[in-house]
Amino acid sequence: MSFLADTFQRYRTLWTDKIHVLPVVILMPHSACNCRCVMCDIWQDNKNLKQLTEADVSSLIGSLRRYKTQVVVMSGGEALLNRNFFKLCEILGKEGIKITLLSTGLSLKQHADNIITHISEVIVSLDGSPVVHNEIRRVPNAYEKLAEGVQYLKQRKPDLRITARCVIQAANFRDWSNIVNSAKSIGLDQVSFLPADVSSAAFNRPAAWDEERQHQVQPSEADLPELKRVTESLVKDHAADFASRFIAESPEKIWKIYGHYAAGYGLNAYPYKKCNAPWVSAVIEADGTVRHCFFLESSGNIREKALPGILNSAESVAFRKSLKQQLNPVCEKCVCYLHLSPTTNF
Repeated sequence: MSFLADTFQRYRTLWTDKIHVLPVVILMPHSACNCRCVMCDIWQDNKNLKQLTEADVSSLIGSLRRYKTQVVVMSGGEALLNRNFFKLCEILGKEGIKITLLSTGLSLKQHADNIITHISEVIVSLDGSPVVHNEIRRVPNAYEKLAEGVQYLKQRKPDLRITARCVIQAANFRDWSNIVNSAKSIGLDQVSFLPADVSSAAFNRPAAWDEERQHQVQPSEADLPELKRVTESLVKDHAADFASRFIAESPEKIWKIYGHYAAGYGLNAYPYKKCNAPWVSAVIEADGTVRHCFFLESSGNIREKALPGILNSAESVAFRKSLKQQLNPVCEKCVCYLHLSPTTNF
């Protein structure tokens, strides 16, 4: 499909609420994780292992080809825990699909050869400078293993893009400037920031956290003045990093993190988010469950029904048609949103 034809089909999806092209698909190859992070419950269900198989991914190829999927993001849990992970990558790679790996970074060095061969971009989780990162991850030497893996990959393939995402929370917001400096010292290409999700049932939560659990992760109301001062200092002291896009977000978007936490205490409205994730992407979990995004409800399972039948079922089309994100309580408080222009080219 030509670029113009592809762009038209993306507009057509937005106009009709029926999927005609699907630029991005997120797969969760493995349900378990090798970290025990304070802001995530995925690891608490490690004993109930679920994972995608070669048959699962092979069954998707016709649909991904039909929908002109350009990027598959391997999320988790920790995707590298799937023993057949790189076989899954081979299946996708034969279609010319770019693969982005989201990883804790603990085993990057161990898998370096295959990462260099199969992965287009690596995004690691970075929660702080060494001591803070290790405290949040609750795994000995997590930071050191992450740094070693990134630097080893960069030595082997200098042009491999490796970036970081950081969840700003009660345990690390005071370390914010150090996080930027640590990302540089490790050799990362960019660092991105978002607030912690404390309100949804995502990340293996059978239900949303109660207030006590939320307050273990989000800055307290009493912390907000300090969070504001830290944000002001970050924007001022790292102006060059914003200008160069080493920090992925603009200062305006960084301020939305403060706004998000202030909204949790009723001090302002939740920041506006422009998101079209249910129209441009789909999430497929380790047991085959398909979701409109990480946080919204299930729409089917690829082990029971082909992906097109799930995405364009009457129920899915009606869901997209009726979704008013400013009024949806999950979308209103969302911390991780996606907006792709129909002209985006990967």
